[in-house]
Amino acid sequence: MQDKNFDTLAGKFAKNIYGTLKGDIRAAVLWRDLEDMLPLLGERKLRVLDAGGGFGFFSQRLAALGHSVVLCDISAEMLAEAKRQIALSPTPLDIQCIHAPIQDLSPDALGDFDLVLCHAVVEWLADAKGTMTSLLTLLKPGGLFSLMFYNRDAMCFHSLIAGNFGYVQSGFKAKRVKLSPNFPVTVPEVEAWCSDWQMDIHCRSGVRVIHDYLKKGSLSTEYSDAGLIEMELKYSREPAFLRLGRYVHFVAQKPA
Repeated sequence: MQDKNFDTLAGKFAKNIYGTLKGDIRAAVLWRDLEDMLPLLGERKLRVLDAGGGFGFFSQRLAALGHSVVLCDISAEMLAEAKRQIALSPTPLDIQCIHAPIQDLSPDALGDFDLVLCHAVVEWLADAKGTMTSLLTLLKPGGLFSLMFYNRDAMCFHSLIAGNFGYVQSGFKAKRVKLSPNFPVTVPEVEAWCSDWQMDIHCRSGVRVIHDYLKKGSLSTEYSDAGLIEMELKYSREPAFLRLGRYVHFVAQKPA
């Protein structure tokens, strides 16, 4: 099987992920985690690589803080939208856009980085661990790796409580939709990767630990979307709920 390119699905991807409550929850959890972890790198201008960063949501937020960012994506349509948004920024943003698969990135061409982001990418890769291992050659010693991945166990649990037993028994091969990841991974699997890389995981958070399990119409009218996001942030790091997250976010540090 091949890695996924979102060129033909850019519009659908933008509609389903960005500008929705799901996207707001993702942004809130990841940004909270990054704000908590960035002090480990000191108060200075950072070199950041956003690998497979799509429209560059976090690239733009980090560049707005004064950091220097390289945004890479395999989709030309995604990068075109990123460039459009960057051009509309009221303040200049130090972002270099590179149209390439992340497997083509090398420290010889780009140098090394203080922070590497790779969000919602590994689940689309035929050789996820190998690709991430190569990507980490661009991370400086002592640098941080922000990795968000689609959680296979949550995918299974969500299908089970929906009564989709056949889908689970088929190994998630039946009734596949275009935006359903080809290669979801588990938390223990990614923890084992980090152990092999000798990287310490400083932060673990579930992304959408509540949202995807809400029954239709069950959210109390006294709570707005902001109230749900508040609860997502509150419970995202609780061990009992973290592994229920549709995605899981790790921030790990490379040995100095």
